[in-house]
This record gives sequence, structure tokens and C-alpha cells, in this order.
Amino acid sequence: MEKIVENVEDLGKVAREFAQTLNEGDVVLLTGDLGAGKTTFVKAVAKALGFDGLVTSPTFTILNEYAGKMPIYHFDMYRLKSCAEAVESGLDEVLRSGEGVCFVEWPQKVAGILPKNSIMIDISVIDENARKIRISEAK
Repeated sequence: MEKIVENVEDLGKVAREFAQTLNEGDVVLLTGDLGAGKTTFVKAVAKALGFDGLVTSPTFTILNEYAGKMPIYHFDMYRLKSCAEAVESGLDEVLRSGEGVCFVEWPQKVAGILPKNSIMIDISVIDENARKIRISEAK
């Protein structure tokens, strides 16, 4: 699936629709440039899944956890240098648990430990407001 959104509100709408397709154990890989809207997408999904608090980028904490209808794990691998660091961050444990839904920003940095049946979301910047969102099966 591919969609062009013209603003943040439309990005949120796509994210809320996507949230309705998620199940426990799903792993969602988010790619896109800095500032493309990856965390904004997760924020809208978390709200759709019943989390009413603040969703922030886990760039410096590596992992943020949110309690919604199911646990939401939000990882950011941007600062990591190896898969070993990802394992230390708890990513491997979350992936093996099959609990909740796991979002991984910058997954290319830890591709070696990610499950093959993940969902890939690529957010491309078209201009200051518009984005192209591509949702597919990870390969």
C-alpha cells in the first residue's frame, strides 16, 4: 500500500487506520530520513491503541514503552553501532516475547536480528508538509 499525505493530520489518519490492523507480536520497521515523521506515526498509532500519554522519540533512551490495549515498544536504533548493542537495549527480548507491538526506527542498523515477517513502513519527504507512506512486508 502506498499513500501520499499532504499534512500531519493526514499522516495521523493513515497511522490510526494502520493501528486497527495490528496484533500482539507484530513488529513494525520504520524507515525514512530524520524528521520524516516516524515518531509522529508511532504517536498516532499509540493513541489509536488506547495510550493517552506523551509519546516521544526514543533516540537517546533507545526504548520507550507505552501501555495501551496491548503493550507498545518503541525502539530507535539510530545511535547504535551494532546488533550486540540492540540486544543489550532489550530489543531481542521484546522480539522473542511476542507481547504487544514493537516499533523499530532505523531498522537497517540491526537487520540481522529482526524477524523476516515484519511490517515495513517507509516515510519519504515530498516537501515541507507532504509525505509518501509505503506499507509493505519486510524482505
